[in-house]
Amino acid sequence: MSLAARIVRPSARVVSTRGFVNPAWGQKHTLPSLSYDYAALEPAIAGQIMEIHHTKHHQTYVNSLNEAEEKLAAAQHANDVQAQINLQPLLKFHGGGHINHSLFWENLAPKKDGGGELPTGELMTAIEQTWGSFGQFKKTFNTYLAGIQGSGWSWLVKDTETGKLQIISLPNQDPVVGKYKPIIGVDAWEHAYYLQYQNRKAEYFGAIWDVINWKTGEERFKA
Repeated sequence: MSLAARIVRPSARVVSTRGFVNPAWGQKHTLPSLSYDYAALEPAIAGQIMEIHHTKHHQTYVNSLNEAEEKLAAAQHANDVQAQINLQPLLKFHGGGHINHSLFWENLAPKKDGGGELPTGELMTAIEQTWGSFGQFKKTFNTYLAGIQGSGWSWLVKDTETGKLQIISLPNQDPVVGKYKPIIGVDAWEHAYYLQYQNRKAEYFGAIWDVINWKTGEERFKA
């Protein structure tokens, strides 16, 4: 079951890792730990941004998701269908924020741990077959990022029905769901870059490739 399914189906009997737990057992979602220090992604991403992004923004999504699920449980207990429906946007937004950021941290890595190294094997072959070259893939991906109006994410995804790769952009904190499997995601919200890059978001879109963890991407592609 995908990370998204673990969030949007709070009654499912699933035990997950990396901060995702089954609220049906009275447990709460938690902020996942990072496998690297906040400053480890510099100069691509400043340590101050990473710390605020992780401990403030992601933590807020976790807290708000837990609160929404508590309200949902109460509404389900009261058989209050209207209240359950009203909570769906909150569950989608904060649940998506938790999912997206958890995936994002894992597809970043310091250069000393392989960040920025090119993908290899089946994933690289699929990228080259789809876009002709890795350079053209990056150019196309950054075009998708630049085209986001307001806040959102761009993702390299695998279509589980066809096995083909695609690039998609999603608004706000909408998670990758349905037939798509997330391979690599990039956060285009201002909080991901503004303290360092201000309005020069194209520089952020260029620099982040220096810390993309393609080893994680390869694992997701094969799973």
